[in-house]
Amino acid sequence: MSVTRAPATVPPPGGAPSAGAPIPPTPPQLPLWPLAVMFGLVPLWWLLGAFYLGWPLLGALLLALLFTRGRVPLPPAAGIWLLFLAIVVVSATQLTSPASLLTFTLRLAFYLTALVVGVYVYAAARERADLVPVLIPLCAFWFALVVLGWLGVLVPRLEMTTPLEVLLPGGVAGTPFIQDMVHLTTAEYSVRSLNPIYRPAAPFAYTNNYGSAYAMTLPCVVAFTMLCRRGVLRWALLVSLPLSLAPAFLTLNRAMFLSLGAGLAVLGVRASLRGNVRVAASIVGVVVIGALTTLVIPITDLISQRVDSSDTNTDRLSLYSEVIRRVQESPWLGYGAPVNVDTVSAAAPIGTQGQLWMVLFSHGVPALICFLAWFVAAAVICARATSPAGQWLAAVPVVCLVQIPFYGMANQNLAVAFFAVAFAMALAERERLTRSDGSQPQAARRTAVPA
Repeated sequence: MSVTRAPATVPPPGGAPSAGAPIPPTPPQLPLWPLAVMFGLVPLWWLLGAFYLGWPLLGALLLALLFTRGRVPLPPAAGIWLLFLAIVVVSATQLTSPASLLTFTLRLAFYLTALVVGVYVYAAARERADLVPVLIPLCAFWFALVVLGWLGVLVPRLEMTTPLEVLLPGGVAGTPFIQDMVHLTTAEYSVRSLNPIYRPAAPFAYTNNYGSAYAMTLPCVVAFTMLCRRGVLRWALLVSLPLSLAPAFLTLNRAMFLSLGAGLAVLGVRASLRGNVRVAASIVGVVVIGALTTLVIPITDLISQRVDSSDTNTDRLSLYSEVIRRVQESPWLGYGAPVNVDTVSAAAPIGTQGQLWMVLFSHGVPALICFLAWFVAAAVICARATSPAGQWLAAVPVVCLVQIPFYGMANQNLAVAFFAVAFAMALAERERLTRSDGSQPQAARRTAVPA
């Protein structure tokens, strides 16, 4: 697979080729079924216990198709992520035990998979006149969140041994980190509590991952309803939006509400500056539905009850302080992976409870700068979109930036973010080209499919 930064949707200099000039063969379009398999069959991967360990394998399928395709354009700011990956690989020299190599490899696989998804979506979107089908797999992922989230609400104590859990060697499957990934559960709760609070988590192992994915995916769903003005899928998504609020609210994820609020605030400011009434109306609609939900679900009281009955704030601050103290001893490459110690109040390892702290502790200060720089660059590039759908998608990197200090992203959610950002970049580029020449891009003229 060769990569290029040359715009694939821009006509050659000087206009159309002359009559005698040979026309290069048009490569076949990248198929969308691999994205549908990866993002659309989440309930199946969850039931099999392969949602976590199988995700990088699905990413490898996308990479194989990219290699088969040959010349593929890289999305903007991809070089920043490649530099981040290089630093992560070098930081493996800091690992102190063979056991930590397994978790390091899995996290690296998620980082690589996210980039592969971004490249695949970016290339697939740029070569199609109709962008709507490219976003459908992410909408299917949203439906999985809603359905499995409701499963966590209705049967929160459900758990099951999965086929993959049975197939893994006992020593591997019994590792707590792997056990969480392959053992099927629908909700998080304290088994020792007399009055436990059930927080939906499926298809994820942790409810924070569910809240993170929800906040990232909701803008994509609204964007799809603006790109596709008719059809059964559009109406199904509109119906699913209010239905999704119960499991989302019951996660009690404060950072989910904070990140969504920040994303909507930035979106609202941009809409007011550009005078986009349609975007402003959609924001009001989402906020009103959320406010009405609080009349049924006393979310403020539930969050207060959870905070009062746990040491979550104290534990997080203890971990963060220890990361800051220890990273001064290894600032360039970190420690390779989180470590378990008994010098903090939390039971979790140092370098967890937030992607910022994981990258800083595991891979060092330069890696963290690259990680944050990519999301900042993505937010700036996506903000160039002028269409209502593009503006909603531009909220995704803003949501991610707010979540980074609180939620881990070395999981499937990073691929969700890259999917949304890559699509937004392709959409913004198409809008720019259309404004500059007053016509459709070359791919649109060739395919002639109505958007």
